[in-house]
Amino acid sequence: MTELASRAPLGHTIQGRISPRLNVPNSIERPEYMFHDGPERITASDVKDEETIERIREAGTIAADAMYEAAKAIKPGVTTDTLDRIAHEYMVDNGAYPSTLGYMGYPKSICTSVNEVICHGIPDDRPLEEGDIINLDVTAYKNGVHGDTSAMFTVGEVDEESRLLIERTAQATLRGIRAAKVGREINVIGRVIEVYAKRFQYGDVHDFTGHGVGEAFHSGLIVPHYDAAPLYNTVIEPGMVFTVEPMLTLGTIDYDIWDNDWTASTKDKGRTAQWEHTIVVREDGFELLTLPSDPSVGLRP
Repeated sequence: MTELASRAPLGHTIQGRISPRLNVPNSIERPEYMFHDGPERITASDVKDEETIERIREAGTIAADAMYEAAKAIKPGVTTDTLDRIAHEYMVDNGAYPSTLGYMGYPKSICTSVNEVICHGIPDDRPLEEGDIINLDVTAYKNGVHGDTSAMFTVGEVDEESRLLIERTAQATLRGIRAAKVGREINVIGRVIEVYAKRFQYGDVHDFTGHGVGEAFHSGLIVPHYDAAPLYNTVIEPGMVFTVEPMLTLGTIDYDIWDNDWTASTKDKGRTAQWEHTIVVREDGFELLTLPSDPSVGLRP
């Protein structure tokens, strides 16, 4: 591999044209935030009973399957809008509402974050290019609960630096998940992730975090991915459900918010990667609630 091919290029992603909002059949249940302005008004414990956990697992599997169905279409020339439509159709065909669609005004059914975009990239008519990396972030709402997941994908052949960033961010996610044990403060997750990220001199984004999820898309529980102690010292309990979703960068963690009020991209245009699972913590470990149906794909311990 040549020196040029080993290094990740700086980003040049710009917002393209956004297509009209996709339709969801009236028969599909909407989350409560679709019926009022402003943030969610759900108050529910982050510790879930078994019936609720199983509903979250069903929603999480639909989200994961929608994400990997969309990922099958990833190649140079395909637009992120196309990926959004595929995931949208999969979710509604399986009786789920795409949680992001209409959430606080967000116009699309998934987030598609390309190259230097940290998170909340809005699908549009920009065609993917050879060598791009992309995060698909998908949340499905069904039977009164949300399941939230994301993963990284490559567009054709990518440089070695980007490949390693993706691989190591996946490992950081799993290390953070394994650190989630009953009786520990939730900030231990970020401590473990930060220690691992520092081995490679990666930036570890602070301002976008994991969160409680279930009846609410985002509960009040915050799961930092950096060493935030003594802050965020909620003690982990059996049955607690939340996401772990670190975002690592090749350079700075400073970012700009685009004028769409959603998309965050690194100030230095360096590439960034993210993986995400919704998990439930058990007395003897954890379970992933956002595994796809196909055991041959997906981030697994």
